[in-house]
Amino acid sequence: MTALWTSADLVAATGGRTPGDWSVTGVSIDSRTVAPGDLFVALTDARDGHDFVADALDKGAAAALVSRLPDGVDPAHLLIVDDVLAALTRIAAAARARMTGKVIAVTGSVGKTTVKEMLRTVLSPQGRTHAAEASYNNHWGVPLTLARMPADTEFAVIEIGMNAPGEIAPLSRLAAPDLAMVTTVAAAHLEAFGALEGIAHEKASIFDGLKPGGLALAHADIDTAPILFDKARAMGARLIRFGEADGVEAQLTDLRLAQDATVVKARIGGSDRLFKIGAPGRHLAVNALIAMTVVDALGLDLAQAGMALAGWEPVGGRGTRHRIAIDPGSAAAIDLIDDAFNANPASVAAALDVLAASVPEGQGRRIAVLGDMLELGPDAPTLHAALADHPAMDSIDLVHTVGPLMEHLHAALPGPRRGQHRETATEMVTALPRSLRPGDVVLVKGSKGIKVSLVVDALRKLGQAAPEHGRGVR
Repeated sequence: MTALWTSADLVAATGGRTPGDWSVTGVSIDSRTVAPGDLFVALTDARDGHDFVADALDKGAAAALVSRLPDGVDPAHLLIVDDVLAALTRIAAAARARMTGKVIAVTGSVGKTTVKEMLRTVLSPQGRTHAAEASYNNHWGVPLTLARMPADTEFAVIEIGMNAPGEIAPLSRLAAPDLAMVTTVAAAHLEAFGALEGIAHEKASIFDGLKPGGLALAHADIDTAPILFDKARAMGARLIRFGEADGVEAQLTDLRLAQDATVVKARIGGSDRLFKIGAPGRHLAVNALIAMTVVDALGLDLAQAGMALAGWEPVGGRGTRHRIAIDPGSAAAIDLIDDAFNANPASVAAALDVLAASVPEGQGRRIAVLGDMLELGPDAPTLHAALADHPAMDSIDLVHTVGPLMEHLHAALPGPRRGQHRETATEMVTALPRSLRPGDVVLVKGSKGIKVSLVVDALRKLGQAAPEHGRGVR
């Protein structure tokens, strides 16, 4: 396997020291999943990575990045630096400096991981493409993604997230994107920002890192769009607006939702386009529009991208759809929509739209299991209760709720639609399965911290569950 980094490369990048002469083929921060040939990065977070250096080397890691000498480890396989995270960031900068392809940076309150995965799908047939396998979008995730990037990468997709003000701009400067985008601005992390405008300014700071003459994509259909537009123009970027509004450079003109697909009509770069996504959802149509707009902006083959996009499917926990046989001796089954990775008002509304468009079998029902949406600040109770008025609710038969904040939605729902309420996901795991019947379509969604993924796990254990190709929501 071709070396990703030599010891000499890494000494030059970090200013560290090593007595050994070695090379690495990957970069890992987790000793449990380290692969032979990796550089193990001993980050200190909830646990000190230095405690796992020996284990990582025993599993085949070629070397470890450390700030002190762990007991019982051969120094010849160590790169010693003053600060491990700072050194990882310097490696990331070196990776960006040696790469001559195009870097695309993605942020947004909703859809950034989906857009990242769609971009991986449409760009991979057109050139060597690099993107994180998971949502590595924070102060260590972005440097890790860049440090893993091969020198001959032609397209890199870097996802950038935030929890507090001031986090996005330095990560964008590190990535130095040729093209950066804000998928949308919605009520997420309000606790840290106080108002939607604050979130918009933070998201817009992704344009701070754009290379001179870079491209900025921004959602035109949201109230805070002028903040995004003004920032892009202030940075001297070429602005590409997308959405359903008239006059934008990339316009969603029509879409048709089916049980397992979305057909999209769009006008991109002055030409009409028709393409299909292998999953249902209006929000997915917008995400796909973004991906196709990137392809056009980079001067790549839109027809080839459209064919690739037809095979895209959601990643686990973000709308993957499963068929679960609840009686192995018969055809009795339920459909599970696993969207348990995260939640805010916009993404919950989008998931409810997809549930409403689903078609239960026989006497089946449309059922939502919704967990708390976290980090919404003082307006959280009102934002939870407001979900009761979302138009899709008219087509949903039953809504079960999990967590103290979702109790506000439970109280706001009309009696026939009001399902069970439980304070914890563990309690819902016990209560829910016995209330289901064949033909039900069950959506499970909530913020990661409320752990409604436990409900997903319990439902999958009811029978032999397997992901159904091409069916899902964000």
